[in-house]
Formats: sequence, structure tokens, C-alpha cells
Amino acid sequence: MGIFKSKKIDVLSIGDISVDNFIKIKEAETKCDANNGHCELCFTYGGKIPYESSEICYATGNSSNVAISMSRLGLQSSLMSNIGFDENGYKCLDKLKKEKVDISLIKRHQNTPTNFHYILWYITERTILTKHEKYQYEWIKNKKIEGSRAPSWIYLSSLGENSLSFYNEIISYLKRNNKTKLVFQPGTFQIKLGKDKIKEIYSNTNIFTSNKEEAEKVLGVEGKEIKEMLKMIYELGPRIVLITDSLNGAYSYDGKEFLCVKSLPHKPIESTGAGDAFSSAFVAAIILGKTISEGLMWGAINAMSVVEYVGPHSGLLSRYLLEEYFKSIPDNHKPTAI
Repeated sequence: MGIFKSKKIDVLSIGDISVDNFIKIKEAETKCDANNGHCELCFTYGGKIPYESSEICYATGNSSNVAISMSRLGLQSSLMSNIGFDENGYKCLDKLKKEKVDISLIKRHQNTPTNFHYILWYITERTILTKHEKYQYEWIKNKKIEGSRAPSWIYLSSLGENSLSFYNEIISYLKRNNKTKLVFQPGTFQIKLGKDKIKEIYSNTNIFTSNKEEAEKVLGVEGKEIKEMLKMIYELGPRIVLITDSLNGAYSYDGKEFLCVKSLPHKPIESTGAGDAFSSAFVAAIILGKTISEGLMWGAINAMSVVEYVGPHSGLLSRYLLEEYFKSIPDNHKPTAI
């Protein structure tokens, strides 16, 4: 399987792929703490909960979302992942092929189904019911990604809980191909592993990206100032740290400068994939030689577009549309030092 004949891969995304069923909830409420944080979605236990609609999206998941975004931004994009030998897996592959993502590094499993998640969508936010199937994670050897053809970047994100030994294979690959740079966006189980068990991943990371809540879990802290959190993650080894914070915008640190970009004005429909959209556009900008400040703007624009649609893909921008929007950004929405 695959679409590339000779072009070198710019970005190899690695991580689980899934199918998402978006269920729009009609009757519920949210309860938050005194600071309007740690919100909970509440509805009647044991009752019948009416829903408004259901919509299925294929080839979702952090790494797949990033792979599609990178392709739309004009980069040669590939995905290393695992799927089932089932209808959902076939539809995921078909979606990726239509998005011009190389699928030759995706392994199909006869007796394990494709990951399937349920998204409880209420107002503009979502709660995700996840189930990571227990795939046997292993580095897929392929001449297309070895030696002189090694990808320029690897984008590593969410993997299942039985993936610990796989990180050693990634580190081994990076040592064999020392010009390949690493982006790390830790998923749920990678955060649960703790930073010490995968410390070599952190120390070999060129760009770290997560949202604020995930960064707190990585560090095992709560209530820290954003500058302190950026610095703490930087001290784990990443050369650039990016932390997104929903409507509050996003923040970066490269060991020299702390920057902040505001969330751009928009009319959100549903927020799934906003972080992936931001991170992928930020990384794409860096790959293409843009500054960190420009990368923050690219990320803010792409995220703004994604939340105006249902699902993580419909709002992803092409490079042309993103650059056109970039030209119209007023100065008061451009990144500032913090």
C-alpha cells in the first residue's frame, strides 16, 4: 500500500488511528470548580438521554489528524500505525489515500479490530470515550525510510498502554538517522507512563506540544504559571515547547524567548482536533523555515478553522488558504512576548 514513488517523506507521523462517532447530546449540563476549570459533563444516571445526531469520521486520532494536516499544507506525509482487517480499517485507508497520505507503513491485523471511539458532543466541547486495541507495536522496516531516504521529521503521538518497548525502537532509529528530528505530542497512556520511563524520548525531542492540562499531568503539577511550566518541560530536553490553552491561546519557549498568541475570533461548532490542527500547522511552519512567531500564527489560524466544523478534518486548511488568511491578521492578534 502507498502512493509515493520517489519523493522523500517530510513528516512521518506515528501513533494510533481510530474511527470517531460524534454523538450530539441534547440534554445535559456542565459543572465546573470555582475557577471555571475541571468541568464535568452531567446527565441522568440510569435514564434515557436524547441525542440530536450521530456522525462518523474515519482516520482520526492525533497522528492521523496530523498526517492529513501536513499533507494539506503541502508536505510529503506518511503514517505508521495499526488497524484491523475490517471495514472500518478499509475506510480509514481510503480516507488517507484521498488525502494523499502515504499508507505503506500501516499494518493491518487479522484478529484485532480498528480502534473505535465515541465522542459525546455537547454545545461546543466534547468528551471522548476511548478504547485502544492491544496491537503489537513494532517498528516497520521499509527502505523508503532508511538511510538517505529517512524522513526529515517524525511526529510521535498517542499509542496504547502496551507500547513501552516501542519507544526504544524509535530512539534506535533516531540514532541511526541522526538528521531526523522528533516532535512529541504525548497521548493519554504516554503521559501515564511517566516522564522517567520515556526520558530518552523527551531528551531527543525537537518540538514538544500538548495542551495545558496534559502538560500539568506530564509534570505532575497543578496551578503553576505557564512560563514556569514551559521552562520545566524545556528542562526535560525539548528544544522548543508549545502549550495550547483552548480559548486562552497558546504559548511557546525555545530557551530564549517566551511567546504567546491569542485565540483568533471565531464561531466554534465543535472542538475535536483543534490541538492537532494547531500543533501540525506550527510544526509545518518550522519545517518550512518560518519563525516560531509565524508558527504560532499558523497554528492559531488552522485551529480556528477546524473548530468551525464537525470533526478534526473538515476545517484543516491548505497552505494557500492559510497563507492568505495570515496576510489579514491584525497586529493586535500577532504573538507577543510574555
